[in-house]
Amino acid sequence: MSLKIFNTLTNVKELFTPIEPGSVRMYVCGVTVYDSAHIGHARSFFTFDIIYRYLKFSGYDVEYVRNFTDVDDKIINKANHERVSCDTITGRYIEEFAQDGESLGWLRPAREPRATEHIAEIIAIIERLEAKALAYRVDGDMYYAVSGFAEYGKLSRKKIDELEAGARVEVDERKRSPLDFALWKSSKPGEPSWDSPWGPGRPGWHIECSAMSTKYLGQPFDIHGGGRDLIFPHHENEIAQSEGAFGQALARYWIHAGFLNINQEKMSKSLGNFFTIRDILCEFDAVALRHFFLGSHYRNPLDFSKEGLAEASKAADRIFDTIERLGKSVKASVQAIADGALMESFRQEMDDDFNTPRALALIFDEVRALNKLVDEKQAKGIAARYAALRSMCDVLGLLQQGYFERKKQRWLKNSILSEGEILAAIGRRNEARKAKNFPEADRIRDELNRHGVAIEDTPEGTIWKVR
Repeated sequence: MSLKIFNTLTNVKELFTPIEPGSVRMYVCGVTVYDSAHIGHARSFFTFDIIYRYLKFSGYDVEYVRNFTDVDDKIINKANHERVSCDTITGRYIEEFAQDGESLGWLRPAREPRATEHIAEIIAIIERLEAKALAYRVDGDMYYAVSGFAEYGKLSRKKIDELEAGARVEVDERKRSPLDFALWKSSKPGEPSWDSPWGPGRPGWHIECSAMSTKYLGQPFDIHGGGRDLIFPHHENEIAQSEGAFGQALARYWIHAGFLNINQEKMSKSLGNFFTIRDILCEFDAVALRHFFLGSHYRNPLDFSKEGLAEASKAADRIFDTIERLGKSVKASVQAIADGALMESFRQEMDDDFNTPRALALIFDEVRALNKLVDEKQAKGIAARYAALRSMCDVLGLLQQGYFERKKQRWLKNSILSEGEILAAIGRRNEARKAKNFPEADRIRDELNRHGVAIEDTPEGTIWKVR
């Protein structure tokens, strides 16, 4: 079975055929760096992290580009509010985003361009549009003439005569049409600006991605991605700009991650249900969050709750417990090849538009089967199946080092017991066992257990875990 991708542009699931055999060029719209990234962002970027991982696993050489929007009204407003430079704001949140991505286990894209580093490329595209009468000047501003692009609305399947100026589409009486959007904005006092043929100013939001994607990936490229909220107007406007300027398709496959709600409501600071990535990582592990997102198909809307995340955390525990257990059962010297039938089943699920819920179900089927084999002390074929389990988990980004240690440290922050007290209790238990005072040893073990601490005697000594 070959990879099939649901293409937003055609609204059907299509066989994936890259422009260049063995190579994939993918552009994903990144964050506007004026604030901390939230879990809505996380859902989208987890989606493309999985896609990136699976394409690499499938043998493709992937050129993955994800941008930063580092000039925007929100950035300017934040800088003015804090009385600092825009560079201070953008530098702060770009660094924070990088840290969040590392904590979450996202693979870094090959390139992470910033809009402000590509002013020359932006101006060049606007000049091409102006030469084709697809852009017009109003004072020092430049606007895209939507009526000049006959295919406008083909991504969102909206008709021009039915469209009204919506979210993020500026209403300006100077425009020929309320749907026309800014390519270049003339400078205002106190705002960052760059010289241009139309006077000092700064780029509009949409043109930034057209310039950056084309520079690094050419046109057309294979995959353009982002959150579903970007379909209109952002991605629709990207298509109009890029295809209007260069006369050919921008991207062949358009992939969009579904919406994320919080307890069946839209996430909003005013509703008090707004969670940053950092908020969640204070309570839950990154693997639990990844597992939570994997449990729903990326295109489907997803309702987020801490209860659901707690269940995902328990499921992640089962995976890591099994891998740890199998790691002790399978001899380290055995370099087994992953079970071919299992890996083929995994590929079939993932080839169906990156069907992570089905792939995850396959993993848990194998977790149950492997634990049964260990319980029954059956060794035949276990090494190959263990290798397959690890491989599947690795492709989905579930194998992160230090999982149990991170869980332990989070637990200690809210526990009445310190690690020193736990270790002291384990020491007393070990002394009781040496003295053959087994009732006392059992009493200490049961007391720790009541506090949520499980202890395990190993050849290397006694260890403890959070239940």
